[in-house]
Amino acid sequence: MEGSLLVKYALWRYIFFINVPLGLIAVLILLFRVAETLDHKTIKKIDFPGAIIAALSLACITYGLLSLPDHSFWTFFVAGSIGMGIICFLIFIRVEWKTDNPMMPLSLFRDKVFAGTNLLTFFLYAGLGGAMLFLSLNLVQAQGYSQLQSGMAFLPFTLLMIALSGFAGRLSDKYGARLFLTFGPMLSALGFFLLSLAGETEGPKTYWVSFFPGILALGIGMSFTVSPLTATVMGSVKEEFSGVASGINNSLSRIASVFANAIFGALALIIFSNTVTLDLKSRNYSPSEYKIIESRASGFGAARAPKNFIIRKQIEINKTNRQSFIHSYQLVLKGAAVLAMLAAIVALVFLKPGRLNRQHSSD
Repeated sequence: MEGSLLVKYALWRYIFFINVPLGLIAVLILLFRVAETLDHKTIKKIDFPGAIIAALSLACITYGLLSLPDHSFWTFFVAGSIGMGIICFLIFIRVEWKTDNPMMPLSLFRDKVFAGTNLLTFFLYAGLGGAMLFLSLNLVQAQGYSQLQSGMAFLPFTLLMIALSGFAGRLSDKYGARLFLTFGPMLSALGFFLLSLAGETEGPKTYWVSFFPGILALGIGMSFTVSPLTATVMGSVKEEFSGVASGINNSLSRIASVFANAIFGALALIIFSNTVTLDLKSRNYSPSEYKIIESRASGFGAARAPKNFIIRKQIEINKTNRQSFIHSYQLVLKGAAVLAMLAAIVALVFLKPGRLNRQHSSD
């Protein structure tokens, strides 16, 4: 909601400054409330090669995916960039395997629970990242919501996370995480699916019957997932690796969101452009008009008819653009639902019923 207010008043760049006070608070908590766990028996160095290669890999793959709507897959921009990213990733795996102090110890993934929860994280947060982006775009660009109204539409999700996460964590500690890491993603998948059913609405006045049911299901689903997921990741490794495990899991959630936005964005833009093209081919437009319309399709949800067109054609083109965008949005949200269901399946396969004890207690 705060972000929508900043965007509304053209101060969106200040959103990023919120990290400054939060970072300072985190540093103070670490200094005064967290005990040092340094192992003085070993001398550890920062894994700069691993960090640099990982960054290059992610940058190349993301750039290639983002370039897909504007270039053929087999161009250097797409295939070359993605291929280079994959090569860098393979080099990163080799570096992490050989180095004495890896930033991502690959041995942790031998544990079935750790590997499973991280795979679950990737699927779930990929779905969440793509869905939240396209839902925001849909509300503002197609449904007529203001930036503030769009932010308010997400408020029930935030309130549910605040109200239920602690309760879900206590239940998970008592009954085990498997139930919650299966039920939570399944309910999130239902939320994504309900959101995908919303077509062209009458704006904010129909929010409670169009988008709220999906937001409600998604909020409850994520509330019953996040806390048990974090606890399970931390409990699946020895205590001295808890910081590394948390960092890996948090990084995976961010990487999943970036990849999802790139992939969903590229696919949605291709679907949008093709839908607009097919719909308008049967209309009475001159070649020059058709070329202008095609060129403006890259604007996606913000694409509008040229103002020098006659009113009838402007209305026709804008309606086609809006309906094509909503169609793309619906497909993305259904894709997010599939990813959330995959996360639930991962929980069923990799986790066992009952409470999880930290590894070091059994060593």
